Amino acid sequence: MLAKVRSAALVGLDAHLVDVEVDISGGLPQFSVVGLPDATVKESRDRVRSALKNTGFHFPAKRITVNLAPAGVKKEGSGLDLAIAIGILVAEEVIPQANLEKCVLVGELSLDGRVKPITGALSFALACRTGYDLLLPTENGVEAALVQEVNVYPLHTLPEAVEFLRETQVIVPTRTNLDLLESTRVADDEDYSDVRGQDHAKRALEVAASGGHNVLMVGPPGSGKTMLARRFPSILPLLDLEEAIETTRVHSVAGQLAPERPLLSVRPFRAPHHSISDAGLVGGGTVPKPGEVSLAHNGVLFLDESPEFKRGVLEGLRQPLEDGHVVLTRASGTLKYPARFMLIAAMNPCPCGYYGDRTRPCTCTGTQIRRYRAKLSGPLLDRLDIHLDVPPVPVRELRSELPASEGSAAIRERVIAARARQRRRYRDDGIYSNAQLKPRMIKRYCGLDQAAQDLLEHAMVRLRLSARAHGRILRVARTIADLADSDQIETMHVAEAIQYRSFDRNPEV
Repeated sequence: MLAKVRSAALVGLDAHLVDVEVDISGGLPQFSVVGLPDATVKESRDRVRSALKNTGFHFPAKRITVNLAPAGVKKEGSGLDLAIAIGILVAEEVIPQANLEKCVLVGELSLDGRVKPITGALSFALACRTGYDLLLPTENGVEAALVQEVNVYPLHTLPEAVEFLRETQVIVPTRTNLDLLESTRVADDEDYSDVRGQDHAKRALEVAASGGHNVLMVGPPGSGKTMLARRFPSILPLLDLEEAIETTRVHSVAGQLAPERPLLSVRPFRAPHHSISDAGLVGGGTVPKPGEVSLAHNGVLFLDESPEFKRGVLEGLRQPLEDGHVVLTRASGTLKYPARFMLIAAMNPCPCGYYGDRTRPCTCTGTQIRRYRAKLSGPLLDRLDIHLDVPPVPVRELRSELPASEGSAAIRERVIAARARQRRRYRDDGIYSNAQLKPRMIKRYCGLDQAAQDLLEHAMVRLRLSARAHGRILRVARTIADLADSDQIETMHVAEAIQYRSFDRNPEV
């Protein structure tokens, strides 16, 4: 008998519905899976055979052919196990075929018949919005139920799935409370009130958070670059529902979503080690997976000791910084992952770290310093809106009896207000922050009076800035004006934006 069960498979970030066709016929016992299965899918025949036998069902000693349609799309992962097992039981007339017309089954089977969790549950639920019910492991139920339009039925075991499909057992659909968005923010100890001194750096990071700008921090060891960066998410607004689902989807597909937190409400903060590979940062691999730039989507990517990263890895950031997504082209097809993140890069001013330090001498030659700084290419530096000097903190400012500096909560309120202005301004343009302004939009929204224009032109000539850096300065000046609640970009806003190009002010050593 021929049976047909509907399942789904991940292709990049999206899930595609798959028809699992099972044919059982006479002949020597054989179990074959066709339709471009990968090694994991091929191994499902052994998991399915043992799961059926160990849960009391008859496994037919006949010729079994499983076709995964459409046959031209590569199928990966263990999520097709459940559909294949149910297909065999439908072909054996244990379950009526008519009961599966509106069902999509996804799940991995253990040898004792338990339905084990899979990755990408949110993507599977989104694929079922065309009118299907989704049956999947209990551990993935809350995540999948974020898609309110889909009935999500959680399963513990294969027999439970069989009884439900035979309509002899009732399973209550999972419901998820979207108030999960109001979950706890970052830990209390990650607050800018802990940072002593560095008021200039905190102001620059406030500007960056308000406009979604990328930042390069340059300073000697121990000046607080990492401390400032790790507290940066504490001044960012919570993800809205659309951003949260989009971000959660990426982490789910990558298998990095914690079961106790089915929805990410805090913007992600990713800090990969400098030994990371190209595929680890941008994405890819034998089975393509999202890289760190995609896992930082709608959040922050922090590259500490950025010149120590391989040149090819750093240059791979140029496209996602410009376009907001990553395109991976392989022989099997092209995948597109979102990668709209804020980049914070940190580096020392020289190899020894003490160039320009008044308290410790620098032991590097001019050639060594130039070679070290050249590891960050000009095109990449142009894409970093804010270049920030982070000098050592004077000892007198580290005394415990001094009052604590301004905390993250107060800064965050100003950031949220500035972002609200931008959302209102760009509501018809399809963007939400100043960092996303296209060149044609800069003319419309970043007009300058004559004094501000003269100041900017003088800085362009004096600092030998590129046309891209010109646009970056205007975007940052627009953000500074938003923080000042000003509709017009004034001369002082342009002046502050220009001072955030410190790496351009002293290109030669």
